[in-house]
Amino acid sequence: MNRKTTYNLLELFLHNARYAVIATCFLVGFTAQAQLTSGVDTTNIRIGEEIKYTVEVVADSTDLVLFPEGQSFLPLEMIESYKVDTTFEQAKYRLIKKYGLTQFDSGSYTIPPQKIVINERVFSTDSIMIEVADVPVDTTKQKMYEIKPFIEVGSSPFNFLKLLYWLVPLLLIVGVGWYLFRRKKQREAREEQLPPYEEALASLQKLDASNLLKSRRSKDYYSQLTEIVKRYLDREIDDTALESTTDELIERLQLHKDAGHFEFDSETIAKLNSILKRADLVKFAKMEIDQLQASTDRNAVEEIITETHEVVPEPTEEELLMNELYAQEQRRKRRTKRIIYGGAIGVATIIIAGGILSYTYGWDYLKDNIIGHPTKDLVEGQWYRSEYGVPAVIMETPVVLKRKELNLPEATKQEIENNSLFVYGSLVDRFYIVVNTTLYKQPLEGDLEKILESSLAAFEAQGAKNMVVKTESFETEKGIKGLKAYGSFESDNPFVKGNDTQNYEMLVFGQKGALQQVIIASLDSDPYAEQLVDRIRNSIELEVQQPAQQATK
Repeated sequence: MNRKTTYNLLELFLHNARYAVIATCFLVGFTAQAQLTSGVDTTNIRIGEEIKYTVEVVADSTDLVLFPEGQSFLPLEMIESYKVDTTFEQAKYRLIKKYGLTQFDSGSYTIPPQKIVINERVFSTDSIMIEVADVPVDTTKQKMYEIKPFIEVGSSPFNFLKLLYWLVPLLLIVGVGWYLFRRKKQREAREEQLPPYEEALASLQKLDASNLLKSRRSKDYYSQLTEIVKRYLDREIDDTALESTTDELIERLQLHKDAGHFEFDSETIAKLNSILKRADLVKFAKMEIDQLQASTDRNAVEEIITETHEVVPEPTEEELLMNELYAQEQRRKRRTKRIIYGGAIGVATIIIAGGILSYTYGWDYLKDNIIGHPTKDLVEGQWYRSEYGVPAVIMETPVVLKRKELNLPEATKQEIENNSLFVYGSLVDRFYIVVNTTLYKQPLEGDLEKILESSLAAFEAQGAKNMVVKTESFETEKGIKGLKAYGSFESDNPFVKGNDTQNYEMLVFGQKGALQQVIIASLDSDPYAEQLVDRIRNSIELEVQQPAQQATK
């Protein structure tokens, strides 16, 4: 190897060694400025348990440190990112960042390296192995079940009734409030309304204060000017002035003058005619008018109003009275019209709401919950437990039965010691309850079947037709023998032509010297009647007639 080659190799080695030294110094310098460590609190967990993954950076106060965010720990799932904990020690900042990780499947997983940015340089942590174990299940204590099939669940129905309960009162409150506010404003407007002459002058002053002429809005200016004079004439001279055209108004004023109603000056009428026609040209033909001409017309209108006011005679007492009567009649008509409109709106609201409810939930739902159902109200209302007669029939009923006098033949009255009759409703009402107790002076003779036949005959006498009768005997827990008749019958419908089918039950209990009867009848098509009958029948208790009491009686 010659000297030149040796020199080149030596120069190349020194050059590379210089860069190696520079790089080593740089890394040593950075390590002196910042330190990075990472770790977990455990490497073995069960399914769903949390792992605390910690990254710790020691750096200067001027260093910018960025920790990873988001799901960067896959296949593990980050469930929480805790706030950075910062401490100061030996002129350095210690930044501690913790993450909560978990996994819901058993197996071996690797937490991938996490990238930490420090002063625009990216550094990576070491990967960590994690073992996720199954949760042991004792199948001898915890039974295993098959997976249930999917069940389609429809969306919950829109509760229109609940909305209606809130919407109707709100609309009524808003409507009543608006009506009262409008009525108050109208009353205040009537009270604040000035007499015609004063009102016209005040309107002219208000027009003067506007900037319509300065802003070259001639059309708006003349529209207000003509309305002021026409409104005055409408209130004082002719009540059609506001709706009249220029030619019609001038013609009617001339007629009033010729008829001697008012002592109009012909010059005044001509002056008004000239102003109104010029205003028509401005409003409809878009003719431009200078401010001087507009001011002249304004002053002329005031003169016309003043001259007209001077020739208008003061109203007589009869005219004032007629005007007051006319005003009262108009107020009465307006009030009647408001009542009719309000009633019509209310009825229409009820009909529409009823139609929506009927279409949404059906007519039966509307009838039972909104209009009301008599037997449904009885089922859901308060019930009363009462004792009826001697010996007593104890039972629960939705209403307290009323005592009624029973007209008995004289021969029968001689045989009984006491008789009590308690009734609610009738066959016409289509829900009927009867409790009858009889205490005889002598031991009761005859079987219960004959007594039951008499009760059925009395039922027919009240209007029951085409009776279907089934009977069965039974005995109570206290040894009281009873007989039950049940079936159906037809009765006249008091509301429409035709018959109703009703169901009935007759319970007859016989003791020595005592007779107790309970009769219940209800409409066959009533969906709530069965609940009523079942509850009444199941609540019946009977007072037992003691032999000692019978002997004393």
